[in-house]
Amino acid sequence: MTYVNTCNSSGCKINHATRVIVATVGVIFGIGGMVHGFFEALQGYTPTNGLIIHAIGEINRMWAYGNEPAFTIIPNFLITGIAAMIVSLAVIIWSAGFLHKKNGSLIFLLLFILLFLVGGGIGQVLFFTIGWAFSTRIHKPLTWWRKVLPAGMRRFLAKLWIFFLIFSSLLILYTLQIAVYGFVPGISNPDTISLVMVTTLGAGFIFLIIAFISGIAHDIEKEVH
Repeated sequence: MTYVNTCNSSGCKINHATRVIVATVGVIFGIGGMVHGFFEALQGYTPTNGLIIHAIGEINRMWAYGNEPAFTIIPNFLITGIAAMIVSLAVIIWSAGFLHKKNGSLIFLLLFILLFLVGGGIGQVLFFTIGWAFSTRIHKPLTWWRKVLPAGMRRFLAKLWIFFLIFSSLLILYTLQIAVYGFVPGISNPDTISLVMVTTLGAGFIFLIIAFISGIAHDIEKEVH
């Protein structure tokens, strides 16, 4: 059994599963930033009165804790919202179509930092940090991972990466829905809804990590002849 190095004289091979998972993270949280920007813009041409804001104002709030905290360096809700939506669109486009290009991971990181600075949301920080870390592996040989993942485990995980990714994505999207609308079937108590939201977000994060590890296992198995 031999292993094929992902890089050669003509360039570097793409670790497909890793790229797809990072791109999914980018698109999902780009959508999240778009939502933040939309509600910020709805608050109109009014001052933010500080760096930490509520993306959803009192008029548009749909449940007790549905205010969506954010950070912005722009002291105006309308301009912050427009900037957040523009940067979010750039994040989505870059993640979906250009992540594998030269300096793709660096631009991915810079776009998300910019999104954070213009009101794209606070909760996304941990997710895009993890996403960026794995994005640096898209063109890299997965030598370290091959050492720490036993062959049997790799073969098992390699078959499941897409399922872990789908499950994680659904949990995260459901969490984003709760954050805005506060909708949890059969539950109306805001404290319970908040607990469900935190729980689903945590589960989504755990399954995302598992998806990344499984995706790397898949990419390693693709290198094996």
